[in-house]
Amino acid sequence: MRRAATALLTSALAAGSMVALAPHVAAAAEITPRDLTITVTGLGPEERTCEIDADLYVPAGVTKKRPAPALLTTNGFGGSKGDQADYAQGFGEHGYVTLAYTGLGFVDDDPCPITLDDVEHDGAAASQLLRFLGGDPSIEAVDDATGKRVRIDQVAREDSRTGVRHDPQVGMIGGSYGGQIQFATAGFERAAGTDRLDAIIPQITWNDLSYSLAPENSSLPGSTARSGSVSASGTGVFKYQWAALFTTLGVVNGAQDLQALADPDAFTRFFEQAAGNCANFEPQVCQALAEVATVGYPSQASIDYLRSNSVASYAHDVRVPTLFGQGQADTLFNLQESVATYTALERQGTPVSLVWQSWGHSDSSPQPGELDERHPARSLQGRAALAWFDHYVRDRGPEPPQGFTYYRDWVFAATGDIAKAYAVAPSYPVGAERTFHLSSTGPTGGALVDSPDQVATGTSGYSSVAPIGPNYTETSALDQSGPVSDPAGTAIRFSTEPLTSAMDVVGSPRLTVQLSSPRVAATQALGPGGRLVAYAKVYDVGPDGEAVELPHRLISPVRVPDVTEPVTVELPGIVHRFEEGHRLAVVLAGGDMAYRGSTVAQPVTLTTGTGAPQSLTIPVVP
Repeated sequence: MRRAATALLTSALAAGSMVALAPHVAAAAEITPRDLTITVTGLGPEERTCEIDADLYVPAGVTKKRPAPALLTTNGFGGSKGDQADYAQGFGEHGYVTLAYTGLGFVDDDPCPITLDDVEHDGAAASQLLRFLGGDPSIEAVDDATGKRVRIDQVAREDSRTGVRHDPQVGMIGGSYGGQIQFATAGFERAAGTDRLDAIIPQITWNDLSYSLAPENSSLPGSTARSGSVSASGTGVFKYQWAALFTTLGVVNGAQDLQALADPDAFTRFFEQAAGNCANFEPQVCQALAEVATVGYPSQASIDYLRSNSVASYAHDVRVPTLFGQGQADTLFNLQESVATYTALERQGTPVSLVWQSWGHSDSSPQPGELDERHPARSLQGRAALAWFDHYVRDRGPEPPQGFTYYRDWVFAATGDIAKAYAVAPSYPVGAERTFHLSSTGPTGGALVDSPDQVATGTSGYSSVAPIGPNYTETSALDQSGPVSDPAGTAIRFSTEPLTSAMDVVGSPRLTVQLSSPRVAATQALGPGGRLVAYAKVYDVGPDGEAVELPHRLISPVRVPDVTEPVTVELPGIVHRFEEGHRLAVVLAGGDMAYRGSTVAQPVTLTTGTGAPQSLTIPVVP
């Protein structure tokens, strides 16, 4: 969510309608935006008054007599209204008025704090901006250049059709922090009974912020994000590297400083400093940082606070047509979060399409032809966004299909054709499940076999050795170029035989195991600090048995509620081809350099051949 890591957070994404084309529009002159200060009032229980820094883009020829539909957009975390300029110019060429604004708390010396895109502050503020676009004279706006009051009369309205005063034809678009605000706005409008918002295109954003920053993948509702939720019943594992960037304190020397936080004393000092110098955050954020500095994980109160600032807590109020994009290359907001939101909206009848695009917070570079913010009609995702808005906001064109669309890197590598690289399905999930069984052949792991009859009797084991690491998968947001590593004794691996044909996996694998750790069994009743922390991941092992690829560096941390019972772990969603001759492997590790795990060593064993459930199920598409 930090600006340096997410240069492309305000983008037009597509799902089921990604093959739709918009008419070619000749390049138009650059729109000169008007710099406005808009006053919003009555925010939250404190009834705060805040000043919004905004830019208004009105295309040439749009007037009171010739009004046009509008779009509202705001920045990703740590950004500003200027980040939306290419997007505003690009959609302006297609006749859309755009109001781009800097989110609450991100203007220098802003007296209003960062409220994490909650409904009652951020959603309420955006709702007033919708009213401003609808011509509401009670919303005070001043042109910063002239000092004169501004009232909008160039935006098309639908008051007569909806019966709602100051109701513009309007959609929202944006990514990350600028994606979640769209859910908050839709939720506020629905709760108010006004529903002014006509369509949204949120990108690479969260379902449950408590899961994003402290994931727990062994106690998801129904053991899967396909339940419509990633709100785990247990306490998760702190994603400290992303959180260090998220605080806005940042790190001076990038990856070097983040890796230095692996030292327990450095970790404690950093997060104590963050808690004491909490910039412009709400006090609850500072409290959560103080907790992780002391005990290494958030309290239930902090989990509840983060969850309340998430669409997971009010998805029932999101009824606006939603085109939702999530990045395959994203270790901050993973694909499981998008599955949870998509499923919740689809089940309640909200028109929704889901796209898994190539890029996300971990790699913000789209593929050629995939995305062009400044010229949306020249990119696959931009054309689809235009089709979505044209139908739901402008009320023109056919209804875009609702479904699931996903990028396949192996197809793009073979063809160079971005349209062919995207597969289209009527819904998520896709494919059929294939189950492998874990078979231990020694202390370091063993095989993945097709039949329970092939399972050998044996025991494998590992131990964590430090709260952070020594296993390496990435330096979050900064570096994914280094090789993944699992030092001896810190992980166990189970692998298939070399594949006789390529195998395409789309979705989240599922690992069910029975672990044993007498030390943890004796301490787990004491609370989260006494429970087993582990990290599950899927490797693509090359033909030589040495080259290892961890797809997009994605892993599934768990804090196991009860180590004496079988546990099911949902692994990260991936779109990946395991080539012929390669092996698929599942790994359980005791540590990871990007997370804060147990403060004490936790020896763990896994025994196969005794009838205990030890299996890996993967979603395979033809």
